[in-house]
Amino acid sequence: MNIKRLLLCTLIFFSFELVKAQEQFSVFFDSNKFEVTKSENKKLQDWIMANKDSKIVAVNGYTDEDGSNSLNDTLSKKRVDFILNQIKNQVKIREDFKTRSFGENFQQSKNKAENRKVTIYYILSKDLAREEEILGIKKTEIIPEEIIPIEEETMNFPEKATLADKIKLSRKGTLIRLNDINFYVNTFAVLPTSKRAIDELIRVMDSFPKLKIEIQGHICCVPKDARNLSLERARQVKRILVSEGIREKRIQVKGFGVSKPKFPIPEKSEVEAARNRRVEIMILEK
Repeated sequence: MNIKRLLLCTLIFFSFELVKAQEQFSVFFDSNKFEVTKSENKKLQDWIMANKDSKIVAVNGYTDEDGSNSLNDTLSKKRVDFILNQIKNQVKIREDFKTRSFGENFQQSKNKAENRKVTIYYILSKDLAREEEILGIKKTEIIPEEIIPIEEETMNFPEKATLADKIKLSRKGTLIRLNDINFYVNTFAVLPTSKRAIDELIRVMDSFPKLKIEIQGHICCVPKDARNLSLERARQVKRILVSEGIREKRIQVKGFGVSKPKFPIPEKSEVEAARNRRVEIMILEK
């Protein structure tokens, strides 16, 4: 494929993409000139005044077939530069906008005067909310990073480590049991005896302002968490933290029901049941 045909195919593809931009405005030049006439300049200035709130997405320059390819390429670039100097700081320009100088390498009109031009492609202010859609840009879906849980037992925390100590020693994914947070039977109402443990968690959240956690609820003794009690208990702990001034965006919640027991269900003793019936936090960020 020769150069002219390659450039023509590129132009056809690019022109198809720009159709979706919906708006275009052309300024025309005299033969072998890269500065516009007074009448064309008046049209350009009127366009600038009418489009202060529009956004330019591309600027293309063209020439007729008179002269050599190299001279026409240079001339088309000078025309683009001239127009850019006129519109810069006057009309908003998309950060990734493109300028292209096609010289004579495009599908030309039989009327030579129509080929000596610079075309501005732009989006009207009323359509800017649909800018990405108009340009055919697909938003990249951000897939959340999967955090691998690290069981507290594998961290080998010191025997008398406080919650703050454990946070200091933890890394992303570490699970830490919140001891002594308990609930009235079959409800998500927190027992008064849980206050000390919750107050400790609040102090830790205050001491580690970058700390983000996921509160995880677990229940015991039944084959299925039919009422989502484990999730509601995690939510209740979050409500208390938020009511005490901890920012909501620092806390996620999840309920696991009986899917992650420490001991098989049905438990053989109250000790095993208490171990299964728990609230843990997972370190998301610190």
